[in-house]
Amino acid sequence: MKKQPAQWLLSAASVGIAGIILTQSYGTAVAETNTGSFVQTPEQKVTTRQVAALLDRSHYLNQPLDSKTGSEILSMYIDSLDPNHTLFLQSDVDELKKKHADDFGARLKQGDLSAGVEVFDRYRKRSNEYFAMATKMLKKDIDLTGDDTIILDREKLGHFKTKKEQRDYWERQLKFQLMSITLGQEDEKAKEKVFLSNPDITRGQDLVRNDERTPNEILQNRLSRQQEQFKRLKDDEIMETILNTAMLTYDPHSNYYAPIQATELQIQSSLQLEGIGVSIRPDRKNPDYTRIVTLVDGGPAAKSGQIKPNDLIVGIAKDGETMTDVVGWSTREIVSLIRGKRGTSVTLKLRQPNTPDASARTVTVVRDIIQQEESGVTQRVVEVQRPNIDKTPKRIGVLEIPSFYLNYRARRNGEDYRSVSIDTEKALKKLNEENIDGLVVDLRNNPGGSLDEVAKMLGFFIKSGPLVQIRDNRGNIQVYRDDDGGEQLYDGKMVVITNLASASASEIFAAAIQDYGRGLVVGSTTTGKGSAQIQLDSLALGSATLTQRKFYRITGGSTQNKGVVPDVELVNIYDDATFGERAQKKALPWDTIRTAPYKPEGKFTNDTLATLNQQSKIRQERNPQFTYLSTLNDIRNMDDEKKPVRLDINSRRAKMQLIEKRSLEAENRRLIATGERPYSNWNTYQAAMDAKFEERSRMKAAERPELPEDEAFINEAAYLMLSAEPKTLLSPEEKL
Repeated sequence: MKKQPAQWLLSAASVGIAGIILTQSYGTAVAETNTGSFVQTPEQKVTTRQVAALLDRSHYLNQPLDSKTGSEILSMYIDSLDPNHTLFLQSDVDELKKKHADDFGARLKQGDLSAGVEVFDRYRKRSNEYFAMATKMLKKDIDLTGDDTIILDREKLGHFKTKKEQRDYWERQLKFQLMSITLGQEDEKAKEKVFLSNPDITRGQDLVRNDERTPNEILQNRLSRQQEQFKRLKDDEIMETILNTAMLTYDPHSNYYAPIQATELQIQSSLQLEGIGVSIRPDRKNPDYTRIVTLVDGGPAAKSGQIKPNDLIVGIAKDGETMTDVVGWSTREIVSLIRGKRGTSVTLKLRQPNTPDASARTVTVVRDIIQQEESGVTQRVVEVQRPNIDKTPKRIGVLEIPSFYLNYRARRNGEDYRSVSIDTEKALKKLNEENIDGLVVDLRNNPGGSLDEVAKMLGFFIKSGPLVQIRDNRGNIQVYRDDDGGEQLYDGKMVVITNLASASASEIFAAAIQDYGRGLVVGSTTTGKGSAQIQLDSLALGSATLTQRKFYRITGGSTQNKGVVPDVELVNIYDDATFGERAQKKALPWDTIRTAPYKPEGKFTNDTLATLNQQSKIRQERNPQFTYLSTLNDIRNMDDEKKPVRLDINSRRAKMQLIEKRSLEAENRRLIATGERPYSNWNTYQAAMDAKFEERSRMKAAERPELPEDEAFINEAAYLMLSAEPKTLLSPEEKL
C-alpha cells in the first residue's frame, strides 16, 4: 500500500490539524445580552471563535457564516432544544428570532455565546414550567379514559400560540405517559407472576422487581430525575448544545464535543479507554440506581477483588475529592466521574441489591488503560450445504468487522497499537489455514472509521488499482490506490453483507468490492454517509469534527446520500424514513465526478443478478427467520406516532394486546418451523425473553451464541456467493 499523506476521519478516527485558522478573531460589533448565571470563561470564548472560524473558512460547503447562515443556526438551535415543538411558544420563537437572527452568526465569530444562552434560558424556563405543572397534576387522580386524542410526533407541526394550547397538550401528554406506565406495570406484574410460578424460567436470576409504586409516583420520580439532571448541567454542556447545532447546520457529521464527550470519540476510534473496567446500566428494579453489569477481565475493578457484578453505585469520589451521592444520576454522568487519566484513583461507594444503605462499602481503584478486546474483528467458520447441490457441506469463513478502528495516537507516538487492518490480517491468515470455500464479510451496523484502514483492508482482497476518490472544497481530487503489485491476502470467492446502519468506511469497502466485481454485496442499501471529517483536538475546550472532503466511487458516483445499493436485497430491519443519511437534516447531496481508470476483476451480469435475486426471494419467503423479521416490520408500522392516538386506556390496551398477539404469533410460527416449543401466552414469552437478555448481558461477546435471525443473513449470503459460480464472471480481459 502506498503511504497516504493524511489520516482522514470517516466516522470516529482521530487526527490533528494546523492551528492557523483556530486563532482568528472577528471584530464585528454585537449588542450585549444579560445571560443570568452563565458567565463565559476566556477558554469558552476562544473555543467559540475557533468553531466559528472553522465553519466560516474551512467547511466543505464553502458557506460563509454570514447573517443568513446565522439565522439558520438559530432556527435549528431552537428546534434542537425543542424538536417536538411543545416547550417554546410561537411568541418565544418570534421574539428570539427578531432579537437575534440577524447577528447570531456575528456573535459566534466574536466568541459571544450570550444569544444562544438566552435561548437556552428560555428553554430552561419553559421546561421548569412543565415540571411544575406536571408535579401539581400528578398529585391528583387522573382519569385515563375518554375520547381525547394526541399526536405524539409534532416535529412537522408548529409551536403552540397560547399557553392554554400548550398546557392542554402537556396534560394530554402526561395522561398518555400514565397510560403507558399503567399498561407497562400490568405486563410487568404478569411477567413476575410467571417468574414466581415457574422459577426455572429465571435461569437463577433475580428478575422480580416487586415495584409497589403507583403510575403517578413512577412518573413523578422520572420527571424529578430529569429535572435534577437539568440542574446539574454545566456551562460547557450548554456551550456544546450551541456550538454543535452551529456545526450541524452545515451538515450532519460536523460536530462539537464538550470535554466530557470528547473522550468518547477517542474510545470509538481506538477501542481503548482509561478507567476501571466495568460496564454499567440503570438498575432494572429502580432506575434511580446504576448497576454494575460486568467486569473486564484483568481490569482494575476485577483485580481489586472488591467489586462485583450487580453492585449498585451509590456514591463516587473523583480523584481524591469528597464523595458525591449519585443516586438518580444518569449513566452518562456516572461514566464521566469514573473515567480519568491512567494512574489516578477513583473511590466508589457500593452496595449489593436488597441490602440497606448502611451496608454500603467504599472501594478505591487506580485507573488504567482498558483494551476493549471484544470490540474488534472476529472470525469463525460455518458449514453451509445447499439442498440437492452440495454433496458435502462447504466451509465458509465469516469475518465480522464492527468498525474500521485505529488507535491513531498510539501509532503516532510509536507505541504498540490496535487497528482493524492488523486484526483482519491475522484473522484472514487463520481462515486461509482452515481451507475455506468462501468468505462472508459482515459489515452490518458498522459505523465506519479510518480511511487509511479501509484502504489497507481493500488491498487484502483487490489486486491493484484505485480504491476511492476524494474531493475537497476546492474541487481537488485525490485517489487512494492499492499499488502492491497485485498481491492479495485472500483471492477466493467472497460476499459482503450490509444494512442501513453500514456507514462511511463500510460503504467505501462495499462499493470497491462491487465495482471491481470482486464479490457480491447483499443486504440493504447502506446509510449514505459519503463525507470525511477532520478530527480537531487543538481547540481550547473539547474537540470537533469538521466535514472537509467528500467520497466518490471509482466509477465516479458519490456514496453520499444514495449509499451503496446491494446486488441482492435481503430483509431490511430498519425504518428508512427515520434512519440513515437520507433522513438527516442538512445532508449533503449526491453527485458525480469522472471515473478513475481501473481494471475490473470480474462482473456479475444483469441476468445473473436477476436470477440470484429471484432465488433469494423464494428462500427468504420460506425461511422462518426472514419471515419473522418481515412480520415484525409490518407490526412496527401499526403504531404511527404521526397519527392521532386515542387517550383511552381501554382502547390503548386493546391496541397493545393486538400488537402483542401478532408478535407472539410471529414468534411461535418461527419456533414451530424450527422444531422448538412455542410459548403458551405473551407473558410467558416476555418473561423468557427477559431472562435470556439478562443472561446474555453477563456473557462476554465471544461467548454469546449467535442469534438465529442474525445467522440467517450469514447463511443466505453464503448461498448467494456459492450460487454465483465462476462462469457468471467475465474475465478481466473481456470488455465490460
